[in-house]
Amino acid sequence: MFEENKKPNYRLAHTMIRVLDLDKSIHFYCDILGMQVLRKTDYPGGRYTNTFIGYGPEAEFPTLELTHNWDQEGHYDKGNGWGHLCIETPDVHKAFEDLTAQGAEIIAPPGPMSHGTRILAFLKDPDGYVVELNETINPN
Repeated sequence: MFEENKKPNYRLAHTMIRVLDLDKSIHFYCDILGMQVLRKTDYPGGRYTNTFIGYGPEAEFPTLELTHNWDQEGHYDKGNGWGHLCIETPDVHKAFEDLTAQGAEIIAPPGPMSHGTRILAFLKDPDGYVVELNETINPN
């Protein structure tokens, strides 16, 4: 633990995931989950594209970095340490209805968290990454 007056000035900036089809991933995260493209840069020398997406400006909100390696085929090995991305929403049931109507691949419909009371649902993005829908905690 950091002492109260010695906390580092850190913040979560972004999480990077590698994607096979950048257009499909942008469609999923932006058109279906409501994020927006914040910036997109091609790196021809390295043969990849980085696209930063999120729910608000990078200076204020954590973002998701989609990295598309131009020559990658097949799939990426996500390993057994990967968990999931979490998107908060005030109403998981409504979000679930909206997302299934838009064709999102569902892993688990809304239900209570194991050993808890929060309502969760799970879906997959086009590359097979798991996305959790989690009801927003009301701090009041």
